[in-house]
Amino acid sequence: MANDDDFLPRLGRQNARGSKGERRYIGKVLAAANLARGGAAKARGKSGFSGSRIGRGGGIGRMLASRGGMGGSHRRRVVVKASIVRLTGKGAAAAAAHLRYLQRDGTTREGERGALNGRDADAVDGNAFLENGKADRHQFRFIVSPEDGDRYEDLKPLTRRLMAQMEKDLGTPLDWVAVDHFNTAHPHTHIVVRGKDAAGKDLVIARDYLTHGIRERAADLVELDLGPRSDREIADGLRAEIGQQRLTSIDRALLAEAGPEREVAARSPYALHQSIRAGRLAQLTRMDLAEHLGGDRYRLSLDLEGVLHRMGERGDVIRTMQREFTRLKIERAAADQVIYEPAAEGARPLVGRVLSRGLADEFEDRHYLIIDGTDGRSHYVAIGKAGQGLASGADNTGSLAGSIVRVEPLRATIRDVDRTIAAIAAANDGHYEVDLHLRHDPNASQTFAETHVRRLEAMRRESGLVERELSGRWTISADHLDRVATWQQTRLRDRPVALEVLARDPLGELVEMEAATWIDRDLTSDAAEPARGAGFGQELSDARDRRRQWLLAQGFAEDSQGRTVFADGMMDALRRRELLRVSNGMEEELGRPYREARQGERIEGVYRRSLDLVSGKHALIERSRDFTLVPWRPALEKQVGKSVSGLMRADGINWTIGRGRGGPGIP
Repeated sequence: MANDDDFLPRLGRQNARGSKGERRYIGKVLAAANLARGGAAKARGKSGFSGSRIGRGGGIGRMLASRGGMGGSHRRRVVVKASIVRLTGKGAAAAAAHLRYLQRDGTTREGERGALNGRDADAVDGNAFLENGKADRHQFRFIVSPEDGDRYEDLKPLTRRLMAQMEKDLGTPLDWVAVDHFNTAHPHTHIVVRGKDAAGKDLVIARDYLTHGIRERAADLVELDLGPRSDREIADGLRAEIGQQRLTSIDRALLAEAGPEREVAARSPYALHQSIRAGRLAQLTRMDLAEHLGGDRYRLSLDLEGVLHRMGERGDVIRTMQREFTRLKIERAAADQVIYEPAAEGARPLVGRVLSRGLADEFEDRHYLIIDGTDGRSHYVAIGKAGQGLASGADNTGSLAGSIVRVEPLRATIRDVDRTIAAIAAANDGHYEVDLHLRHDPNASQTFAETHVRRLEAMRRESGLVERELSGRWTISADHLDRVATWQQTRLRDRPVALEVLARDPLGELVEMEAATWIDRDLTSDAAEPARGAGFGQELSDARDRRRQWLLAQGFAEDSQGRTVFADGMMDALRRRELLRVSNGMEEELGRPYREARQGERIEGVYRRSLDLVSGKHALIERSRDFTLVPWRPALEKQVGKSVSGLMRADGINWTIGRGRGGPGIP
C-alpha cells in the first residue's frame, strides 16, 4: 500500500489472496498492521519479535489480553494455571501417575473418588486416553478455578463450554479429559489436553493464549452464568481482605503505586476505597509491615511482599493440618501442630508415622506429609515434587499412610566429587574424562572415577550446566563450582528432604517378628530418637519395651547390671531367619532351591526382581541350579532380566553388569 487510503474494503469471504494471487482485504490489513508494528518497534529500538506469538491462538490471546480486565472490579475472576509437560523419557510414566492422583479419593463433594470426564461423557477411560497419547511429544495441563466456583453445583458443563471455545480459538478439535475437585476452599477443575491437533501434528499454543486467552474466555463464561459482580459483593470481598495475614489485592495495589521511597497515601477519590486502604494500612502498621508517617502517609516495609507471602503459606498449612485431623478424627492441640523446616539452622532428622499424604501445590505437583513424630507432636513436612526425596522403600505411587518414616533435611552443598572434577578440568584445559582422572590421581580406581561421570550425567540431564562431547569428554567451565551451587539450590526446591521408609508394618506387628526390624536397629543405636509425649511417641516407647522383652526371651539379649546387652551378630541372625522363611515359600514358585549368600562369595546370575522385606530391600538373583537373596541397590533396578555379578561383602555388594568382571561397576 502506497498510502493509508490505498485499499477498498469488499464484502464476502476474506481470503488473503484471490485466485490470481492478488492481495485481498485481510492480507492488506495484516500487512498494514505489520508495517505499523515494525515502525513502532524501530522507534523503540526493538525488533518487535516475541516468542509469545508462536503457535495457535496468538492473535486471539493478544486481543483478549488487551481488554485489560474489561469491566474492572465488577468482572468475575477466574484463576487459570497452565503448564506444558514433556512426555519423553520418564514423562509418560509421570503423566500416568499424575492422572491416577487426580482421581484419588476425597475430591468430590461427597468425599468420594474423583472421576475423569470428557467432551461427551461424565466418565471416561483414563487408560485409553494415555494409550492414545503414548507417542505424543508433550501434553498441556490446566487448572481452572472460578473465584465463585462454590456457586456451581457441577463444574463439568462450564469445562465443556470452555473447551469448545478453545477449539474454536485454536482452530482444531482437542483430545482432553478433566477432573473436578471440591476438596479445597475453591472448587476447581484439572484439565489434561493431548499435545496433538486434529491432523496428528504437534499442537503448539501461543503463550499469549495460555497466559491470557484461556483466563479471559473462562471469565466470560462465568459472567454469563452468574452475571457481573455487584457493588456489594466487591465491597464485602475487599473488607474481608483488610485483616488477612497474607498478600491481598489491596497490598498489590499499594505496592504498584509505591515509589522508590515506598510511600503511599490512604486517600482515594472514592469513599469505599479510602476506607479500605486506611484500614489495611493500619493493619499492616500493627504487623510492623508499614510505618505511619503522619496524616494519611505510610511507608511500606521493604520485605512486605515476602513476609505476607510466607504468612499466607503458613496459614494454608495450618488449615490443611486441621482439615486432615478432622477427617482422621484425631484431636491435636495447636501447640502440638508443627511445620517442619528443613532449611532452619540446626534442623534435625524427624522420625514418625505418616498420618496422611496430600498435594501442597496441585499445579507444581508438590506433595506434603503429616507425620506423628516421636516427640509426641504432629509435623507438616513438604517433601517436594512427586518422585523426589523418596529413598529406600518410599515408592512414589504407593500409599505411605501408616508407614514409619525418617525425614532427613537436605543442604545445598558442594561435594568432594565436584571439587575433584573442577581440579582435574583446571589442569586439563577445562576438560574431564575418566582417563584424565586416572592420570591425575594414580591411586584412583576406575569405579571411583566413574562415580564422577555419573555426577556429571545427572547435572547434564537436569540442568544442562555441563556439556558432553561426542568422544565422551566433558567440557567444564571455569566457574563450575558456582554452577554446582546454583544447581543444588534449585534441586532443593523440588527435593527439600530425603525420605526413608523404616517400616510399613504397624508397631504392634513388629514386636514379635522374626526379622531384623527397625525397632532393633533403634534399640542398638546410640543415636536413636527419644520417644516421649502422646501419640506415636508413647506407642514407640511401649513397643521398644515389648521388643526388648521378646529379644531377651529369644536369647538375643541379656540383662546386665540393670541394662540390656544385645548379642553380637543379633541383627545378622534375625535377618537370616526372615530370609529362610521367605525363601521357603519361593522354592516351589521358582522350581529350584534357595542357597544362602556367604560373605566373600562371588554372586553371579540373572537379576529377576526386588523384594521389600522387614529386614530391608533384597534382590532375587536366579542361577542355573538355585537362587539367592542379597541386599538390593537402587542402580540394580535398571538391570531386571540381565546377568549381574558381584562380590558379597559385609557392607553390601559391588555389582558388575554382565558375566565378566571387566564391566562397569554399580557401587
